[in-house]
Amino acid sequence: LLQRNSSELPNSYGYNCTFCSVSLQEESPRYHSVADKRAHHNALERKRRDHIKDSFHSLRDSVPALQGEKQSTKQASRAQILDKATEYIQYMRRKNHTHQQDIDDLKRQNALLEQQVRALEKVKGSTQIQTNYSSPDSSLYTNPKGSAVSAFDGGSDSSSESEAEEPPTRKKLRMEAS
Repeated sequence: LLQRNSSELPNSYGYNCTFCSVSLQEESPRYHSVADKRAHHNALERKRRDHIKDSFHSLRDSVPALQGEKQSTKQASRAQILDKATEYIQYMRRKNHTHQQDIDDLKRQNALLEQQVRALEKVKGSTQIQTNYSSPDSSLYTNPKGSAVSAFDGGSDSSSESEAEEPPTRKKLRMEAS
């Protein structure tokens, strides 16, 4: 009854028995009595059940909705553990999908912003080149009083004393006598 059949395949635990689940690694010499065979079979079956029980406990402890169940008087059944685990897996898949969409959106926004920065830097660079190579009088015009005023000034005839009070980031007024 406990002879190894060459057509049998071991399961994931390494068991291979025509009667139940005799481990290939734990295969003993021929048993002397039916009682020995039965005892060996019972031990292997107990080991298999303990492994399944431990796996369910591990699964229960991994699902947030069931984590308090181990201390409660009413423990979750195996069917409940499987149902809650399935719900949790589906929830996490949806959450991961949403997060992946958010990541993709942020990547697109980042690429767009980088493209805008490059375009602005290009415009800024070409504007600086134009300013450096333009004629010195191109930014000047004559105000109603007849004096040359910078285009950046807006036409005020302020003295150089008021210019010193302005922050250094602002363009300074250039005045020339006509």
